[in-house]
Amino acid sequence: MTKMTDYRIVVVGTDGSALAGPTVARAAWLARHEDADLIIVCAYSALSRRLEAKNVAAAGGDFRGGEVLGRAAASEAISRAVAVASEEGATVVAALLVEGEAAAALIKIAHERNAEVLVIGARHDRTVAERLLGTVATEVTKRATCDVLIVRPSEAGEIPVPEDA
Repeated sequence: MTKMTDYRIVVVGTDGSALAGPTVARAAWLARHEDADLIIVCAYSALSRRLEAKNVAAAGGDFRGGEVLGRAAASEAISRAVAVASEEGATVVAALLVEGEAAAALIKIAHERNAEVLVIGARHDRTVAERLLGTVATEVTKRATCDVLIVRPSEAGEIPVPEDA
């Protein structure tokens, strides 16, 4: 039988979306109740505006769910996440901006920091592109070597996503 241990390090991903606040709040609550350190991660893409416009025009939309476009937007998302975590009384030991794909960034940081749990948000409904290409939550749950907690919006507060998004 496996011995259960307390969480000492909790990693949470944020992208500044409407689901990010509740996700960070849950991670902060968990960290506070476990007396664990909280690490907040925001992955971002450093594509230039011109390249981003080409990408959206060619692909019909941006399929990089969970990834923030630009360092400034990522900094804003991190600032909001730190504020939410502080309101919950968590000890934030790091707030990291990581250039690259969100799932890979979260898994890398969780591994490097020896996290016992990784907290991410996921919507119930997904776009056609997400169904075909996968989501950050799907990749994290497949590849993470630690526990994964998925925070979903409440049914009443579900974030609508049009099929053509």
